[in-house]
Amino acid sequence: MTRSNLRLAAGILAIVGALNWGLVAIAEFDLVAEIFGLDFGQTNAATRIVYGLVGLAGVVLAATLVPANRHSHHEVVTAHSRV
Repeated sequence: MTRSNLRLAAGILAIVGALNWGLVAIAEFDLVAEIFGLDFGQTNAATRIVYGLVGLAGVVLAATLVPANRHSHHEVVTAHSRV
């Protein structure tokens, strides 16, 4: 899997997780639990895998975001020092 594909998959999973948390907050409805035939707040192996993948997606996005910002800041500083 290329780096861009990894970021895309992580982005999709992060959006799914964000939407699920939004539903939990607004409607007390857990879409992931519902998909797997569980009641709100219940978990099983399948839901824990989904929740784990969403968490891992957040880690991947955070890890790839920090170096990108640091690199962008370096380019700005370098560009200003040349002026």
